[in-house]
Amino acid sequence: QVQVIESGGGLVQTGGSVRLSCTASGLSFGDYMMVWFRQAPGKEREGVSCITWSGDTTDYADFVKGRFTISRDNVKNTLYLQLNSLEPEDTAMYYCAAGSYGGSCSLHAVFYNYWGQGTQVTVSS
Repeated sequence: QVQVIESGGGLVQTGGSVRLSCTASGLSFGDYMMVWFRQAPGKEREGVSCITWSGDTTDYADFVKGRFTISRDNVKNTLYLQLNSLEPEDTAMYYCAAGSYGGSCSLHAVFYNYWGQGTQVTVSS
């Protein structure tokens, strides 16, 4: 049984930082590309950042603007997202997902098979 569990969210002030973690079990973590999505109330889910199975290639949504950094530790079966210079517009539920697509990683949800329940990030102004 595959489990994907996010953690690390919380309440942070504008300009602050937070580090999200995502652990995956029940699959060969090092074989999967990984992604972070987010969804704010009343808005569509949007891709934030993704990383290939090896960690050699990453991609970011334009709105990240160099503020976020994705990384992974295939020994610990864990994905990370470091969020810096947070803005109220970054308030959302953040989800991670695993996908078995063989090419470079993607910010499109259709390529991902296993999803977590999310962790809430709230940025106060």
